[in-house]
Amino acid sequence: MTTIPSRLAQVTRISSSPSEARTRVIDLYRAWVRAAPEIIELYTLPVTPAYIRLCIRQKFEANRHVTDPRAIEVLLLKGRQELQETLNCWKQPDHVMGLLLKPNDRPQRSFLQKFYEGRDEDAVLPAASGVV
Repeated sequence: MTTIPSRLAQVTRISSSPSEARTRVIDLYRAWVRAAPEIIELYTLPVTPAYIRLCIRQKFEANRHVTDPRAIEVLLLKGRQELQETLNCWKQPDHVMGLLLKPNDRPQRSFLQKFYEGRDEDAVLPAASGVV
């Protein structure tokens, strides 16, 4: 398949209401889900489309609690940008496997384990975590 960078380009726009933002989030989610087989084909990934769809759903569910309209707009912009970069083959297969499909859940630790480490990781996120 020939890559046409402008194929996925969209004008940046701001949602005028929460319902419009919700519609845009759903459209972005559908675009990611529909692209799952194409992502596997482009990067020759050793996973099934169902697994990619599961990972995509987990990424969207992780931001379900966001209610600030500005934060939603930033997440939409980043999500659309990631989709465009992924489908235009501007990533390496390791990027797709590591960034998109890697779960970023931390193992549960008890209070004492956190105390011995000297900090509470739930309260402090690293600067490069990508969490808005």
